[in-house]
Formats: sequence, structure tokens, C-alpha cells
Amino acid sequence: MSLPTADASSLAPSAPAGSVVPPVMTHRQILEALSGLLLVMFVTMISSTIVSNALPTIIGALEGTQTQYTWIVTATLLTATVTTPVWGKLADLTSKKTLLQAAIVIFVLGSALSGLAASAGQLIGYRALQGVGLGGVQALAQIVLAAMIPPRERGRYNGYLGAVMAAATVGGPLLGGAIVDSPLGWRWVFYVGVPFAVVALVLLQRTLDLPVVRRRVRIDWAGATLVMAGVSLLLVWVTFAGNGFAWFSLPSVAMAAAGALLLVAAVRVERRAAEPVIPLELVRRRTPALAIVASLAVGIAMFGGAVFLGQYFQIARGYSATEAGLLMIPLMAGVLVASTVAGQLITRTGRWKRYLVAGGVCVVAGFALLAVIDHRTPMWFVAVGMAVVGTGVGLTMQNLVLAVQNTVELHEIGATTSTVTFFRSLGGTVGVSVLGAVLAARVTDKVADGLAALGLPASAAAGGSLDLAHAPAAVEQVVRGAYGDATGLVFAISAAIAVLGLLAIALIREVPLRTSFAPDQVPVAPRALQPAPAA
Repeated sequence: MSLPTADASSLAPSAPAGSVVPPVMTHRQILEALSGLLLVMFVTMISSTIVSNALPTIIGALEGTQTQYTWIVTATLLTATVTTPVWGKLADLTSKKTLLQAAIVIFVLGSALSGLAASAGQLIGYRALQGVGLGGVQALAQIVLAAMIPPRERGRYNGYLGAVMAAATVGGPLLGGAIVDSPLGWRWVFYVGVPFAVVALVLLQRTLDLPVVRRRVRIDWAGATLVMAGVSLLLVWVTFAGNGFAWFSLPSVAMAAAGALLLVAAVRVERRAAEPVIPLELVRRRTPALAIVASLAVGIAMFGGAVFLGQYFQIARGYSATEAGLLMIPLMAGVLVASTVAGQLITRTGRWKRYLVAGGVCVVAGFALLAVIDHRTPMWFVAVGMAVVGTGVGLTMQNLVLAVQNTVELHEIGATTSTVTFFRSLGGTVGVSVLGAVLAARVTDKVADGLAALGLPASAAAGGSLDLAHAPAAVEQVVRGAYGDATGLVFAISAAIAVLGLLAIALIREVPLRTSFAPDQVPVAPRALQPAPAA
């Protein structure tokens, strides 16, 4: 479709007051702007996956526990999740570029401090800070992309974004394994991304040029605080219930009730807020609501798969960190191929639902296959299950966001995108936290049973310690078998949740992708074609 070259004033779009509609950018301009964006996405995604194969070594060096193992991942996901709506709302009210740069600075600070951690507790705290920056980058990258490219063309560039995320997911475990197996040591797992993030910061300053919305910034800090407090408290409750205290005990009931009350209060505040961080009106719409449900399942697939498979390969099967990274290639290759191919096809046809449905089916089928694994399962079978899950994630992750962005006005892009990203991250956070608690409880029971069969006390395994280097051979076999046999239960639960995601996808109504930034908007000419303003 050729673009008009008439006077810019004749091309003015219809948009709500206070919104700024960017001119359509040429392919070259988009690629230049994407250079820094894709680099920072690569770096931040690596920060999420690079620890998956390094965690057993890190926990062993810091003398941590299985609960701390889970929380080194959960802390980052938690802060990334709860701050995402705030980043998104700020993006609707102020400079997206400045916000993205601020998120990168916070991420760099958290990464550097994580490398200096002297205990597992300190590492969890620094990873939480790192997650604040990570949440900003993840939300703002998609918001910036939506501000530059109309939905119909966005499919192709979403494919690039998905490919970079998949490459980072492939490279992260490999790089993490190689670092901990090298003389550099595990601390460089956190240091390695810092220089690349700084380079991305410079590239964004030079290449990213977006219009700035001139609106009074009014963030609903009360609602944001209540959401963060409620979600955090419920996640802490799920993590420690059944381990630190019984599920049906006074502390358990108190934490669950307090978390629920905080979220109820958050809903009441959000309904009255002028600028809610999670717009309830958007959540009530059919497509965003269903996309949120599906995103929860995708989040579990994306984060839970990498975390627990890395642990399975190293502890249950006895592979090194580097070998575990190589063994996870089928999962990441599925994401890479599926996201790239689907992005190109969606841009070509304007249709997206068939790919979402296929992705939902793959996520369910892949987890169903992984649900039957134990410590003796043939590796080719595990590889097939991983490839199917990866394909499902690649077909759904970015396209769920695209489907929602296609239905909203330009001035709603930030809040809408961050809301969907929030629930996807929440799915990952809840998934890692809950599934980690299930795994820990299952492993404890199986280790106790195995040691009892050998006539040994449960203390012989040091609570199922992840450091098996100095454990007796008999104890080592019991612990490895316990982890291998318990992992299948984690993926069985994931498969059941993925079924709900598939049902939500099936109910989403397909709306052909727009060629403009907002409904009923006339495209604006590319910047290179616009006449220079009069002196």
C-alpha cells in the first residue's frame, strides 16, 4: 500500500485529546531504533535465564536452601511483576525513552550488586532490585514497539523481538553454565550483562526518537502499593505454607486473609482513581480479559520450564551446568523458530488467532509429555517435550500482547500492554513460587522415604541439600532420584493450568490487524516523506 505524500495537516488522525500520534516510520528507521531496544531486551532476558543452570552452584557456594533457590528466581520475577503496571502507566503520561533508560540504569545497579552478594539472603534482595529494572524494560520495550509500528506491521517486528528473547533464553543457560564451570566463577553470571546494558543505553539515546505526551503525571500510588503488597504477601504465603508452617494454621490463614484483603482494597482504590495503574475498564473487555488468563499460563511455561528443567538436568540426571544448558536447546529452539515464522505470517495475512490456538495446544501437549518424566526417562523424550512447549510459547507469548494492542486506542497502549505483561509475569512468579513449594515438599517426602528404606535418618541428606559433591553415594542416589521423580508432578500441574489458557485463547474473537495506530485513524506519512515545517 502506497503512503500519501500530501501536506501533513491533511493526514492528521482522529485521536483523543492529549494523545500524540507518531508518524509512520520507514523500515530503516525502525531497524535503527530497534538496535538498542533488541540489545537491552537480550541482556535483560539473559539475566532471567542465565541463573537457571548456575543456581545449584550459587546455592552451594552461599550455603543456601531449596526455598532460597526458588526465591533467587522469584524475587526478580516478583518485583518485575508488581512494578510493571507503574512503568506502563508512566509510559502513557511521560517520555517512554527516559523511562526505558531509567529502567536500564536500575537493572545495571541490581546486576552489579548481585555479583557482590555475600549470602543467599543478600542475593535475593539485590535480585529484587534487578527485577524492578527488568519489569520496566520488559513492559516498555513492547510499549515502544507499539508506539513506532501499526499492528499489521507489528507482527513481523514482534517476530524479531520473540527471536531475540528466544536467543537470550538459549544463550542464557549456556552462558551461565559455561561461566560457573570456568575460572571466572559464579559472580560473573551477574556481571556479564552490565557492559552490554550500558551499550544499549547509548544506542537508545542515539537512535530512539518518540513523541513525548504532555500530560500531568498522576500515578495512583495507593493502588500500586496495595497491589504490590497483596501479591507479595500471597506469594510469600504460598512459598512458606507447608514448609515454614502448616497450611491450616493461624499464620497461614492470617497471611492468606491479609493478602486477599489488600487486593480487595486495591480494586476499590483502582475503581475510583483518575489514573489507575491497572485500568479495570480495560480488564473487563473481552479480549484483554481472555488474554490475561492465557498469559498466566504462558508465564508459567516460560519461567517454570527453564527453572525446573535446569534443576532436573543437574540434580536428577547429574549433568554439569554447561551440559544442562545444551540440553535445553530444544525448548529455546522451539521458541525461536515459532516466534519468527509466526511473526512473518501474521504480518503477511493480518490473521493471528490460528497461531494462538496452535500455541495453546502445544503448551498443553508439551507439559503433558514432561509430566511423565522421572530420573530414568530417555533424554530424547524429554527433548521432544521441551521442543513442543517451546513452540507453544513462541506462538503465544508476543501474539497475545499484539491481539490486545490491536483493540485499544493509542493513548491506552502503555496501560494495556503493561497490564497483560503484568499478568504474564505474575503467572511466572506464581508458577515458580508455587511449583517450587510443591517440588520442595515432594522432594522432602521422597528423600525421607528413600533414606528410611536404607536405614538412614532423614538428616543424612541435610534436608535434600543441592550440594551433592561430598554426599555418600547412597545418599546421592536417593536425592537425585527424589528430584527426578518429583519434577514430573510440577509439569503435570503446569499442563492442567495450560488447559485453562487454551480455553481462554479459544474464546478470543479475532479482529484483523489494523494498518493504523488506532481504530478509524488515517495513517500518517513516513517521516522521510513529510515536508519540512515552515520557518
